[in-house]
Amino acid sequence: MTVKLCARNLVLQHRSPVKSAVETASTHFDVIVCRQHYSGAMSKYILPVSVFGTVFGGAVLLKNHVTGGRCPSKATVTGKTVVITGANTGIGKETAQELAKRGGRIIMGCRDMEKCEAAAKEIRGKTLNPHVYARHLDLASMKSIREFAESVKKEEQRVDVLVNNAGVMRCPAWRTEDGFDMQFGVNYLGHFLLTNLLLDKLKESAPSRVINLASLAHIVGKIDFEDLNWEKKKFDTKQAYCQSKLANVLFTRELAKRLQGTGVTVNAVHPGVVATELGRHTGLHQSQFSSSVLSPFFSLLVKNPELGAQPSIYLAVSEEMEGVTGRYYDVMTEKEPAPLALDEEVARKLWEVSSRLVGLEEEGQTGKSNPPAEGQCKTAQTDPVQKHGHSPGPAVSAVGL
Repeated sequence: MTVKLCARNLVLQHRSPVKSAVETASTHFDVIVCRQHYSGAMSKYILPVSVFGTVFGGAVLLKNHVTGGRCPSKATVTGKTVVITGANTGIGKETAQELAKRGGRIIMGCRDMEKCEAAAKEIRGKTLNPHVYARHLDLASMKSIREFAESVKKEEQRVDVLVNNAGVMRCPAWRTEDGFDMQFGVNYLGHFLLTNLLLDKLKESAPSRVINLASLAHIVGKIDFEDLNWEKKKFDTKQAYCQSKLANVLFTRELAKRLQGTGVTVNAVHPGVVATELGRHTGLHQSQFSSSVLSPFFSLLVKNPELGAQPSIYLAVSEEMEGVTGRYYDVMTEKEPAPLALDEEVARKLWEVSSRLVGLEEEGQTGKSNPPAEGQCKTAQTDPVQKHGHSPGPAVSAVGL
């Protein structure tokens, strides 16, 4: 438009006054029409842009609120040994990296050794801490858990922090190697056994800490002692996940009672809504529409794994957590868990049932293990791919939703 007007003005300088006046008026009319057209076109976008800006700004503020920030403690863990399950990706990997940066000796327990070795190598390179080790641990196998625990007890002089981080979320009705529901087995029973097997080492290293990754989803969970493995009722993957996370909170409180006076503390934490691989089986990733259209918007409200690891790091190193035990944390704030999670009778019964299921000796002899007696658990011959699922790329997961 500017070039056109300049050209016409040059021509007007060499024409008659009358003709020039006519063409000048015509030019002004063209400019007015163009301005009106431009103004009308822009007005159509003002409202949508305004709404988008408001929504986006609100989402950013909400995200900043729900992330909870970074661990305020600058405490180091030099000279301490930290065991982290599921440490090759997501929250576990970021927890391992931060604690390695703070000087810890890190034992990464993972099912996929290729990924675990790669993650350990990456962490060693980024932190310049050579004491980061990959170890095989399949929480869907009681045999693997026992082998891992035995190697830790033999090879490590101490265990100062145990982070029970690994988990699966809303997967199909898969079974563990020992016949347990996959979510109940991996999220809860596997960590129940591992923690008990490492208790002697934790006590020897006191003051020491156990951190159980829980979820806000525990508030709608129920413990069905008549059918923990979904053998009688129709399988509900959402409720199975909630049951496993409620079990973690109950386990935390019962273990804290049993460890009084030992110098070992145990707490549960909901890390918040974090973008990890955990949510690969959720509805958000089951259709092209939800994964391509809704996922980008949902991503505005979730935190990345680095921020998702801050609550675990806080519970592991913070001076404020010294001597604190049996508590439930929502990110880095202590909260009261669901009423059922406070039921001491349910917690005691769950402990006793779990001890029998995994073959732990009873009557206070935790930390020792016998293989489950015949008939204690139902063994399922499961295809390895079906048992653990595929290993897709990172997905947005609603941890605790």
